[in-house]
Amino acid sequence: MDRLSKREMSLHLKPISSIPILPLILLFLIASFSSASGDDSLTAYEVLEQYDFPIGLLPKGVLGYELDNSTGEFSVYLNGSCTFSLDSYELKYKSTITGVISKDKLTSLSGIKVKVLFLWLKIKSVIRDDDELEFSVGIASADFSVDNFSECPTCGCGFDCDTVKGRKIGSNHLISSA
Repeated sequence: MDRLSKREMSLHLKPISSIPILPLILLFLIASFSSASGDDSLTAYEVLEQYDFPIGLLPKGVLGYELDNSTGEFSVYLNGSCTFSLDSYELKYKSTITGVISKDKLTSLSGIKVKVLFLWLKIKSVIRDDDELEFSVGIASADFSVDNFSECPTCGCGFDCDTVKGRKIGSNHLISSA
């Protein structure tokens, strides 16, 4: 009987010694995701500043974000879609905004549109050049002073929530084809 117990023990030890690799892979993926997501101590607005962008590129009320520091790929989460007016433009943010961030460049943007005349155009990139921000919709772009984005707009009313009109922003109104 003692011999049977040892045999049973050795049978039980074999599956333990050949632990499936799946839990180890899952543990690695969880650790990788944690390091790839945004630094919990920084807000999405602070991350923008780290890449030399003003906080006013995002509306108030960001719920959270994810950032892969190795690729710059990001997702920003809002409480819902967000629309407001600035100058003669109407902006619309989806509840999730994605793209790639690097110093002075936001590219491959998805989730932000601007209404020009009667057309809704996707903002595809924002490039900072000194004190100017170039917003590109692919076929055309417009430059605005960085100072216009020192504060975050509020969904529904933009920068002028007291009068619900929208704040005029300075632009050199250079619209160039890309």
